Amino acid sequence: MEQTLSDRYAPPPAWRRPVTIGACVVVAVVFLTWLAWAAFVQATPKVSSQLNGFDIVDGQRVHAQIAVRLDSNAVHPRCTVQALASDHTVVGEQTFTPASGNNNVTVRTDRRATTVNLIGCTADGQNEAR
Repeated sequence: MEQTLSDRYAPPPAWRRPVTIGACVVVAVVFLTWLAWAAFVQATPKVSSQLNGFDIVDGQRVHAQIAVRLDSNAVHPRCTVQALASDHTVVGEQTFTPASGNNNVTVRTDRRATTVNLIGCTADGQNEAR
């Protein structure tokens, strides 16, 4: 005579299924809340920037035009610009306090630069440069 599993073993307790479903719902709600918060925070930075252009003045200077958007609650904003040589080494770097709108920055270089790299801007409470 063949035994079924419920004959051989005791059936699971009646409370197990609702508790498992409830725990899964709680975990899903917590995860979705965190996901919505993270998406909102990443989509609305306190400060963001964009390199509009640059001019290589001579072997010792580069001018960069940077557009910066500051949120009304951005505290201590700062932006960093690097000048790079043809071998991709950093030959100059300038960190400055931006104003909202267009910013013109002069970067002094050790030798002739060929390009400018905008590292980005940060503010207190925003660790990732944008």
